[in-house]
Amino acid sequence: MYQYNLIIRWVYSIIFMLYTGVIWAATFTLPSSDTRLVGRLQWFQALPGDTFYSIGRRYDIGYYELVEANPGINPTRIIPGTIIVIPTLHILPATKLRHGLVINLAELRIYYYPEHSNYVITYPVGIGREGWNTPLGPSRIIQKIKNPTWYVPASIRDARAKEGVYLPKSVPPGPDNPLGNYAMRLQQSTYLIHGTNDYHGVGRRSSSGCIRMLPEDVESLFSEVRVGTPVAIVDQPYKLGFSEGKLYFEAHVPLQEDARHIHFSEVKRDVLTAVSGTAISVNWQRLHKIAERQTGIPQVIGQ
Repeated sequence: MYQYNLIIRWVYSIIFMLYTGVIWAATFTLPSSDTRLVGRLQWFQALPGDTFYSIGRRYDIGYYELVEANPGINPTRIIPGTIIVIPTLHILPATKLRHGLVINLAELRIYYYPEHSNYVITYPVGIGREGWNTPLGPSRIIQKIKNPTWYVPASIRDARAKEGVYLPKSVPPGPDNPLGNYAMRLQQSTYLIHGTNDYHGVGRRSSSGCIRMLPEDVESLFSEVRVGTPVAIVDQPYKLGFSEGKLYFEAHVPLQEDARHIHFSEVKRDVLTAVSGTAISVNWQRLHKIAERQTGIPQVIGQ
């Protein structure tokens, strides 16, 4: 009986995906400036052959976002029928910028606020691996390139040569080009927001400092942004946000090794600042557990 029910659920899941298509970037109505919670949690029952890569591509969720939200589940050997949490509930990064692009490195996610609109679009990204960090700070889009040629920096050629891999000075457009079909150059001119020919690197620290996006995501974003669009690159592993009189807390694994163990006093200070002048009572024990578990899922810590 169980196997029969499982088959039925698989059939319905397949019909759903065929009917709706793959789920691309999430678009949310932009809340008021004092409300930063958007989206909702989803759950999915794994199909035969599913991995965090295939599920992430299906729901436009990054690899490590799924790892954080589903502790104890083998990312590449998922038992069919396993319930997978899809972390599509987000607290918007704490920034005054509500026009342009905000990239939260710790979250491995980019938020796009179209000009003169009341919505926000979000996509998973890949960022610089350790030793090749993506730079923090304000920036802007200075160039848009369709079908880019990859001019391989000497530093990357030298580093790969030490590994026994010899790269050419340039790679023309095509399936072998790691920039994909679209690229947007940042003010820090050696850094790009670009597509990829290997989607496994999205949602991970996988690049030499650039921002990688899924092919369908970068095509969508490329068509939306213009040259001059402001960009803010931040590193916020812990985020706070209000919604309907409740205070939510979201914790991700910090990028820096020395910050892996939470500095609870700093988080406590931010929480006290957030609730100052309100009647919200904070559950400090719950806050501490969320901060230690770092599942990336916003949860209520006060109301």
